[in-house]
Amino acid sequence: MHRQSAGRRRSVAGRGFDLPDERALARRSRQVPAGGGARRLVEEGPRRALPGPVGRDGNRGERPARHRARRGARGGRGYRGRQGLSAFGGRGHREGRVGRRRIVVAELTYRDAVAAGIAQEMARDESVVFLGEDIGAAGGVFKTTLGLLERFGPRRVRDTPISEQAIIGAAMGAAMTGLRPIAEIMFSDFFAVCWDMIANEIAKTRYMTAGQIALPLVIRTANGYGSRFGAQHSQSVENWAMAIPGLKVVAPSTPLDVKGLLAAAVRDPDPVIFFEHKGLYSTKGEVPDGEIVDRLGTAKVVRQGEDVTIVALAAMVPKSLQAAERLAAEDGISATVVDVRSLVPLDTKTIFEEVRKTGRLYTVEENPRLCGWGAEIASLVAEECFYDLDGPIVRITTPHVPLPAADLLEDNAVPTVDRIVETVRRNAG
Repeated sequence: MHRQSAGRRRSVAGRGFDLPDERALARRSRQVPAGGGARRLVEEGPRRALPGPVGRDGNRGERPARHRARRGARGGRGYRGRQGLSAFGGRGHREGRVGRRRIVVAELTYRDAVAAGIAQEMARDESVVFLGEDIGAAGGVFKTTLGLLERFGPRRVRDTPISEQAIIGAAMGAAMTGLRPIAEIMFSDFFAVCWDMIANEIAKTRYMTAGQIALPLVIRTANGYGSRFGAQHSQSVENWAMAIPGLKVVAPSTPLDVKGLLAAAVRDPDPVIFFEHKGLYSTKGEVPDGEIVDRLGTAKVVRQGEDVTIVALAAMVPKSLQAAERLAAEDGISATVVDVRSLVPLDTKTIFEEVRKTGRLYTVEENPRLCGWGAEIASLVAEECFYDLDGPIVRITTPHVPLPAADLLEDNAVPTVDRIVETVRRNAG
């Protein structure tokens, strides 16, 4: 097995940062914003609340009473004020109104949105538990889970040994017995170590038991290029997961989508693979205060154009948006950009609508070319929109090679803004 990452030596609590010194991240507050007065969602399947965390005096805290006191401190039930805006590294906030309702919008990083999304769901539902390597005291190898251990305690936030099989097996067992686990696999490349349990057990249990056993679990993982970790720690493997019936597959590109789609994944009755892109962790975006729940299986049109449609996922979305701006400024080509967000379920309705408007489709994929997710979209569009097309479907992908570790080679292996612009210009100009 491959164990070359700096974060893979041993699970030692409080050992500090796991990334190389030259890429160390600024230390953040270990506080997680308090959850709002969200209504519980009625979900299928058995439910079993866990006891409160054990305090240092050995007594279990009375969580409901503590939460009632917090809610009643100011403004009544559900009051949150400005809690958590600075705790997640936001550099400011702005206020707006929708009707009579005041909305506070914070600027969060992608990594802070991960912690905020997990915290939101753990505060809402005590059957939600979290497990993985170094996710507790260390705050995660990418610092995406800071503050969760302190807030929710070691019964619900559990550091695990370096064993992907143990993590996935424990998550599956927890889901079978009424909990809603969130499991973290540190790098998506390590799915290869536990793939039998994911593809042959978790994905097929509901089907093989005729619906008698549901597995409402989420497997989070860091995916993609950008950290110079080499071929065994930098792959984009979302196409592995979308090929397995029984798994739902999500890959957000913004902090807002991270929080909303993570909530939707936790509340879903089926297993969801949640791909977080390593190259996006430091990016920032506006995230409204309060509970955010998105919907799986929905794409988002992030730029509207008239001449070509560009379909992208995760880190390729901001690159596609940059390329679209250049195409408009330099060539007068107006491009629509669609953020796929969810590969399974796939929002074919939105994709087909946007392709029919422009008559041209380009997919921008970080995965290697052979059997990438864009090939499936190209196939569907060719079947359903053939007579609406004004030119061939074009895929812009990473070559079918292991990803190099050298900075320049890695950056040029994956689709670049220049390559997107040149490809669209050559085919649509």
